[in-house]
Amino acid sequence: MRAVLTRVSQASVTVDGDTVGAIECPDTGGLLALIGVSTEDLDSWHSRAEKMARKIAELRILEGERSVLEAQAPVLVVSQFTLYGRTAKGRRPSWSDAAPGHEAEPVIDAIVTHLKERGLSVETGQFGAMMRVSSVNEGPFTVLVET
Repeated sequence: MRAVLTRVSQASVTVDGDTVGAIECPDTGGLLALIGVSTEDLDSWHSRAEKMARKIAELRILEGERSVLEAQAPVLVVSQFTLYGRTAKGRRPSWSDAAPGHEAEPVIDAIVTHLKERGLSVETGQFGAMMRVSSVNEGPFTVLVET
């Protein structure tokens, strides 16, 4: 599982012109979490989802080396199968390492559930939809997390 975590002051996702998820956090900052699930993650996805949620919640990447859990900052979770695009050969990415949508969706849902169980405010994109994601990066500060 991979996540690109970006510290933001605001972020939103629209589908067909309608906002489906948005966070605004000018004081504390928040996180935009783009998450990809690989075919290898499907064996033990329950524990991997919990571990990814823990990383998102507890990594000290907000201003002042605080975590989103400490700051009670919001998180916008967006599924992103393209994080598993392979580009080593040719000019077209291969998506064979990405988990199929019907298998990846419950993993993303579990991550969101684990984050909410920690008391965090979590917004999401719309799984499988063509989404327009916008964000105002702070720093800029972006990290890649793999579990």
